[in-house]
Amino acid sequence: MGKAAIYCRLSEEDHNKRAETDDSVSIQNQKTMLIQYAMEQGWEIYNIYSDDDYAGADRNRPAFNRLLKDAEAHRFDIILCKTQSRFTRELELVEKYIHGLFPIWGIRFVSIVDNADTANKGNKKSRQINGLVNEWYLEDMSENIRSVLDNRRENGLHIGAFALYGYKKDPAHKGHLLVDGEAAAVVREVFTLFAQGYGKTAIARLLNDRGVPNPTEYKRLHGLRYRQPEDRNSTLWKYYTIADMLANEIYIGNMVQGRYGSVSYKTKKNRPRPASEWYIVEGTHEPIIDRALWDRVQAMIRQRAKPFRTGTVGLFARKTRCAYCGYTLRSSKTRGRYYLRCPSRHIAKDACPGSFIAVDRLEQMVLAELKRLSDRYLDKDALAERVSVNAGLQEQKARLQAGIAAYRKRINEYAKGLRDLYMDKVKGVIAEADFIGLSASLSEEKKRLTMALEEAGRQLAAIEEHLQAGDNRRALIERYTNMERLTRGAVEILIDYIAVGKRIPGTRDVPIEIHWNF
Repeated sequence: MGKAAIYCRLSEEDHNKRAETDDSVSIQNQKTMLIQYAMEQGWEIYNIYSDDDYAGADRNRPAFNRLLKDAEAHRFDIILCKTQSRFTRELELVEKYIHGLFPIWGIRFVSIVDNADTANKGNKKSRQINGLVNEWYLEDMSENIRSVLDNRRENGLHIGAFALYGYKKDPAHKGHLLVDGEAAAVVREVFTLFAQGYGKTAIARLLNDRGVPNPTEYKRLHGLRYRQPEDRNSTLWKYYTIADMLANEIYIGNMVQGRYGSVSYKTKKNRPRPASEWYIVEGTHEPIIDRALWDRVQAMIRQRAKPFRTGTVGLFARKTRCAYCGYTLRSSKTRGRYYLRCPSRHIAKDACPGSFIAVDRLEQMVLAELKRLSDRYLDKDALAERVSVNAGLQEQKARLQAGIAAYRKRINEYAKGLRDLYMDKVKGVIAEADFIGLSASLSEEKKRLTMALEEAGRQLAAIEEHLQAGDNRRALIERYTNMERLTRGAVEILIDYIAVGKRIPGTRDVPIEIHWNF
C-alpha cells in the first residue's frame, strides 16, 4: 500500500455552486471519483487538497502549494488527480514537477482520465503532449478573453472591477458609469482649488484636515468595491492622488482604458502601456468637470511642468527615503537652495515626523563617508576584491547561463521525443496522420527553443564583452574615493538608497543611513 494525496481543482467552466460556503458540485464529483479509485488500488489516502475557483495557470493556489510542500517532505507517495490539467495547465510546471522534482522526491503522479502515470515510462510523450495542448489552451483562452475585452473597450464600455472615484457602476446598464454625487462634489472642489492656485500638496492637506476620506476609504465606508493599497497611511489624500485625478479624462465624460497591460497570460502582473495604445472613447457618460475648467487646469499643469534636471536637483532622485514612513523624498527649492523632504509630512497632521535635508548637505555627508571607507581600507587591492561594481551584469550573466542550460535540455528532450515518435510510427503504434500532426507540433516547439537559445547566446556574449572591458575595479575605486563632487552616475553605481531622518533638536545633525551597492 502507498499513501496517496488527492488534488482537486474547480474547472473554470463549472461555477454552479449551491451555496457560498459549500464546495462546488465539480469539486465534490472529483473527490468521489478519486477516493473510489484510490480505494480500488488499495492506496491509503493521506489528505485531500482542494482549490475551488482557481485557474490552472495560477501558481498561487493555496492547496496546490501545500501539496508541493508536503510532496517535498515526502509525506505521501502518490499524487492523484482527475486529469493532468487539474494539476497544472503550464508545460513549464509539468516539466519542473511531474518530470523533474517528483521523481527526485520519490513521488508518483497519476491522473486517471488521461492515463498519465509516471510509473509508466512509456507514456511520458503523451504527458508532454498533454502539457503542450494545455499550454495552447491557456494561450488561446487568454487571446479570446482579451479580444472580447478589447471590443468592449473600443465601444466605450467600462470593464474595470472598480469604478473611478466620483462614479459608480450603473446596475441597469453593464459597462456604463453613473455620477456619485457625494464623491463628485469632492472632485469638482479639487479641480476648482487647483484652478484658483492651490498646489497639489496643499489640496491634499486641506482635504485631510477636514477629515474628507480619500477615494479608497470612501469606497470602503460606502460598501463599494476597492483595491486595497499597500501603504500604511491608506486613509490619507496624497500628492499623487490629486495629480492623477487632475489628469484623468474620465472626469470630462471620456472613457479611458488600457493604460496598463498584462506582461503575459501566465502572470497577473501589469505594466504601463504607451498613450498611443490606450482606448479613448469620447462622450460615454455624464461629465463631472466641464470643458472650460478642464482646459484651464490642463494649461496650468503644463505651465508648472519643468524638465527634469540632471544636476544638483536630480542628484539623489529616487535614491532617498524617509526613515520613518519609507516614502521616497521629494525635491523642493527655497531661496536658491535645494532640499529633500518627506511628502507625508505635509499631507496631514502627525502623519509622519518628516525627513528633511539639504541636497548639498547630503552630498557632503556621502562624500565624507566615502572618504572614511577609503581611509579604512588602506589596501586598495583588498577593497577591489570586495567591491563588485558589475553585480547587476553578473546576475544577468548567471540568469542567461541558467537559461541556456535549460534551453539545451529542452531541445534535447524534444529531439528525443521526435525520434521516439518516429519509432512508434515505424512500429505501427501510431497512425501516419497522428505522427504528422504530433511531429509538426514538436518540431515547431524545438525550432522556437533553438531560436531562443541563439538569442540568449548573443546576449551572453555581449555581457561577457562588457564585463571584460569594464571590470577595472581598482581604477573605479580610485575614481570614486577621491571625488570632490558627486555625479548622478556615481550615485547610481555606488548607492542603493539612503534612509534620511529628521534633524536632531539643538544640533545641525541629520541622521542618515547609506545602503551601498557593495
